[in-house]
Amino acid sequence: MENRAQFGTRAGFIMAAVGSAIGLGNIWRFPAVAYENGGGAFFIPYLFALLTAGIPLLVLEFTIGHKYRGSAPLSYFRMNKKAEWLGWWQVLVAFVISTYYAVIIAWAMSYSVFSFNQNWGTDTEGFLFGEYLKLSVDPGQTGSVVGGVFLPLVLVWIVTLGILFKGVKKGIEVANKIFIPALVVLFLIVVIRAVTLPGALEGLDAFFAPDFSKIMSPDVWVAAYGQIFFSLSIAFAIMITYSSYLPKKSDITNNAFITGFSNSGFELLAGIGVFAALGFMAQSQGLGVEEVVSGGVGLAFVVFPQIINEFPALNGLFGFLFFASLVLAGLTSLISISETYVAAISEKFGISRNKAVAFGGGLSALISILFATQGGLYFLDAADYFINQFGVAFIGLVEVVVVVWLLRKLDTFKGHANGISDIQLGGWWKVCLGVITPIVLGWMMFGLFKMNLLKEFDSETGNYEGYSDAFIVYGGWSVAAFALIIGIVLSFKRWSKKTEAESYKEVS
Repeated sequence: MENRAQFGTRAGFIMAAVGSAIGLGNIWRFPAVAYENGGGAFFIPYLFALLTAGIPLLVLEFTIGHKYRGSAPLSYFRMNKKAEWLGWWQVLVAFVISTYYAVIIAWAMSYSVFSFNQNWGTDTEGFLFGEYLKLSVDPGQTGSVVGGVFLPLVLVWIVTLGILFKGVKKGIEVANKIFIPALVVLFLIVVIRAVTLPGALEGLDAFFAPDFSKIMSPDVWVAAYGQIFFSLSIAFAIMITYSSYLPKKSDITNNAFITGFSNSGFELLAGIGVFAALGFMAQSQGLGVEEVVSGGVGLAFVVFPQIINEFPALNGLFGFLFFASLVLAGLTSLISISETYVAAISEKFGISRNKAVAFGGGLSALISILFATQGGLYFLDAADYFINQFGVAFIGLVEVVVVVWLLRKLDTFKGHANGISDIQLGGWWKVCLGVITPIVLGWMMFGLFKMNLLKEFDSETGNYEGYSDAFIVYGGWSVAAFALIIGIVLSFKRWSKKTEAESYKEVS
């Protein structure tokens, strides 16, 4: 019998994988990206990206975790001892993201309560930055801890760490079996209400109206691949970790297709709900839909409160349902992100799961308090920008180059996946991962380098958001560098004796 923790059911694994993929970005990033890149026409490059990069990468990471039965660092170590640092790099990026992701979930918790009385008033932007976040210091300064953010943040970590303490089967699996159906039901209610509002059809027309001229632009295709890449939790060490908990007889390729299409289905649902609501807002204010389109934090915490203010009836209830959906989407992702370093710490140092949760999760929770201060939003903005722009996409490129080009493991993984899956991998899978994906990710990184990296050293354009050089260094560059440097350092430490002994019993 294998001693490693396992998901109790296939549905439990799929719920967990889908829960990881469906996060805040599905709701507030995808609709704006689709709209800005051709509307309905964007679904052509988006679907192509899903089939040529998203699902092939999911299959790859599911296979790595399932074959080597370990966290990302351990799986890469078992693949090739010289590749362990890549797994730690992924885990450290996940660790950084967990520290500030938890704070955004805390905001959504607060706003779900604010919804009942519309505490944000008519000036939703002023309320968010002034009254709620109390953003009254300069970038780089912390100020004092903001109680209205800190208290829900504590609750976020109590829920997250409590679930992780319960383990894989009784914690992660049970939580996702509850949270994911609840998320779908709550958000579906919001969407149904949104599409029945006056002006909803104008919003949906703006979202779906195809602009086929745009799909000839390379930037649109890069945007499609970027959206798929960022929304599927690829290169975060998450899917490798989760798939290591699968039973030996598991259909890897089917699981990847179900996860990929479930994530995309929810993104489409989010696009319908968001643009129906934006169409209502535009009509209420006598504006064009293009004048109210927004994405990111601004959409969730500034624009949506404005929309909720104008709801004709039961606005408090529907406001609560929307922000509760954000909380659930965020929690399922935070649980998966945190599990990556819990598993890695436990295996590397040979300590119990509970000790790993207490240490790794506790450290992340302590650091997250930084983002609950008066200057927390600046630290969050800088960390998120640099870790995403110069971390996640770059790791994905390195992962493909190392596994496919340097270690040449595709034939091995193809045989492993085909031996237990209904959908057989063929030459298309190898072409996607060996040619299409590295070229597209390489082009993405080149574009990011040209657009963002060089700008940081341009005296005319200045730093990102006009932040000072010092803040950019310690709030941005050092955060991105931290993940890579500490990852390399950790790879030099020997594994616990038990783990090293088991590392030679590779799953056939």
